[in-house]
Amino acid sequence: MSVVEPTLSETQLAAFREQLADGVIDHDGLAADYDADENAYHIETPDRQTTVSADGLETVPAEQAAYITNWYFYTQQVGTEIKQAFCQWLEQSDERPVPDRYAALESGIEREWGQLEITTTVSTDGTRHYEIRHVDDSDAEASALTAHTDPFDARDIGTLDADDRYRPLRTAPSLKQGWIFPELSANGVYDAVEAFYPATVVNWYREGRGELDIDHWQDEQDRQSGIYNLITVLPDEAVDWAAAACCDDSQCLKRREWELSEDEPLDADGGDGVFPCRGPCSMVVAAGREWAKLEREDSQTYEFELTPTEKEQLEAIIDAVADDELDEIREADIGNGANRYRVRYLREKRFDEDGNLSGTPTHPDAHDEGPGDDDHDEEADQN
Repeated sequence: MSVVEPTLSETQLAAFREQLADGVIDHDGLAADYDADENAYHIETPDRQTTVSADGLETVPAEQAAYITNWYFYTQQVGTEIKQAFCQWLEQSDERPVPDRYAALESGIEREWGQLEITTTVSTDGTRHYEIRHVDDSDAEASALTAHTDPFDARDIGTLDADDRYRPLRTAPSLKQGWIFPELSANGVYDAVEAFYPATVVNWYREGRGELDIDHWQDEQDRQSGIYNLITVLPDEAVDWAAAACCDDSQCLKRREWELSEDEPLDADGGDGVFPCRGPCSMVVAAGREWAKLEREDSQTYEFELTPTEKEQLEAIIDAVADDELDEIREADIGNGANRYRVRYLREKRFDEDGNLSGTPTHPDAHDEGPGDDDHDEEADQN
C-alpha cells in the first residue's frame, strides 16, 4: 500500500509556528515544541525524532509532514470536539498510525452509520473529503444517483420512504435510496448525518465519554400528564413486550440503553446499532398509551373451528405483518399462509357476514354496541 506524499502549505506551516510560539503540540502521535535558544523545532512521531531549524521546517521528512497535516486538519479545519471525534471514527483513527491511515484513505475508508455509507478520502494537504450514500447503493455508479451538495438536503431525503410515505421515526430502517452527497467537508458530513439521524452523533459522543444521560421507562412515566398519563398503568411485563416490538433492529437503528428503571433491566434485546437510544421516544410512548388501554381488558376464552393448517396460517399472517414482509409475498405464492388469495379464501370460509371469525362474536353475551359505547371508552381513557 503506497503512502500519500503530504504537501505542507504555507498556511499550515504558519499555523504550526504560531501554535508552537504559544506552547507545545501533542496530537494523535505528534509531539512538537519550539526551542527559542536554538531557534529550532523538535518534532517527535512514533518512529522518528527530528530537530529542524526555524527556516527549514518545510524540509521535515514525509512521515512527519503527514502528522503535521493531520494535526492541522483536525485542530484548524474541523469545528468542535464532537465533530473531530466523529471524523476520527469515520477513518478508524484508533486502529492505525497516521501514515498507514493516509495510505488507506487514498483509496477510501468506508463506514456505516445506520443506513448511511460514508466514505472518507484524503488530499495531499491532509484535507479529508466525505461521500455519503445509502448502504444499498454502495455498488451503484455515482452518475446513476441524484447528487446533492447542501448537507441539509438530508432532511428532505429522510422525510419520505421509497413509497412516498411519511417517516415519523427518523431512525427507522426505511430510508429511501437513489441519492448521493459526493463531496462534503468535515463540518458538512457532520451536518448531513445529524440531519438524517438527529442527535445520534451527539449521543454517541456522550456515551463514549461516559456522559450519556439515560431516561428509563419509569422516568418517562413520571413526566406524563393528560392523555399520556395512561402509560403509568401499563404493566411492567408489557413494557418488555413494547420494547421487543418497537426497539428491535428491524424497527429502529438505535441501540436501546434505557430499561424499566435504573435498577430493573428489561429482558428485551436492545439491538446492535452504532448510536444509542437514551430514552423512550414519542413513538414508543404513544404506542404504550394504546397498549395500556388494551391491557385493561380482561381475557376471555373463545372457541373457533380451524384446521391445523388454518391455525398455522393465522400465525403466518401475524408474523408477516409484524416483520413487514407482506410486500415480499407474491400473488403466485399460494403456499404462503399470508398470501393475499390464501387470506381471502380463509375469510370466505371462516368469517360470517358480520366479520366474526368462525361465527364467534367478540362479546357473545352483549348486544350490539351503539355510538355511546365509544364515548364511554374515551371517558375511561381520561381517568
